[in-house]
Amino acid sequence: MSEPHPAVTSEQQATDENTSQKPARTQAAADEPLFTPEQEARIGEIAQAWLLKHPELLVEVDQKLQKIQYDEQMKAMTTAAIKHQDELLNDKTVPAIGPENAKVAVIEFFDYQCSVCARQAPVIQSLMKANPQVRFIFREWPIFGYRWKPSFQAAETGLRIWQQRGGDAYMKYHNALFASGHIEGALTQKDVTQAASAAGAGKLKNNDMLDTLSRTDILAKNTGFQGTPGIVVMPLSGATADTVTIFPGGAMESMLQDAINKASVQAGH
Repeated sequence: MSEPHPAVTSEQQATDENTSQKPARTQAAADEPLFTPEQEARIGEIAQAWLLKHPELLVEVDQKLQKIQYDEQMKAMTTAAIKHQDELLNDKTVPAIGPENAKVAVIEFFDYQCSVCARQAPVIQSLMKANPQVRFIFREWPIFGYRWKPSFQAAETGLRIWQQRGGDAYMKYHNALFASGHIEGALTQKDVTQAASAAGAGKLKNNDMLDTLSRTDILAKNTGFQGTPGIVVMPLSGATADTVTIFPGGAMESMLQDAINKASVQAGH
């Protein structure tokens, strides 16, 4: 004979009923809006008034967003530079100054009509003197050629001098053009001719440089540059995210030197 079940008191029954009903009431509450439309409107008014009294918060948020966007851009460009490192480092048709066995390279995309490039030129010259062990690669990228024809003519002449007369003549030409101060439409074909003459280039073969210029244009865009100057500092072999530094624009000499030092240390490991 089975034992009788203990009697269920009214208090226990009420507790059981409350427990069984809780999930249903909790779900129903979750489906209901937390605030009424009137309350939400008032909260918005209060928040707006507070932000107007504290605009520095909006500036701080904007700065943080810009920092996030910049970091993401640098990460993407670094990844692209590593992907295209062979094209960045080993195109024999573009000027490359420095030892063949260098561990680190500085690659600059530039246009002779670019005002920032003109300010960057003496910085690069100083950097070259301080780092004879580094290879400097000059990518002629005449992005203003569609507007000012001498931009394109200057780039073509520079490539011809490099290919036919070598590095010393090229650097004399390169520095002479920037030293003229003729930028943003002021550069002329006469300037180009005089700079070539000052470099001792003599009569040059009229070789077509379009293929080289087209490759540079594609490479610059594939790396993520949107204008000149664009600078990449990286090891000549085995580049990683820790050894590559990108400068989408001008950079102070100290910044470039830090990037060279970082790449040199990493490359030596």
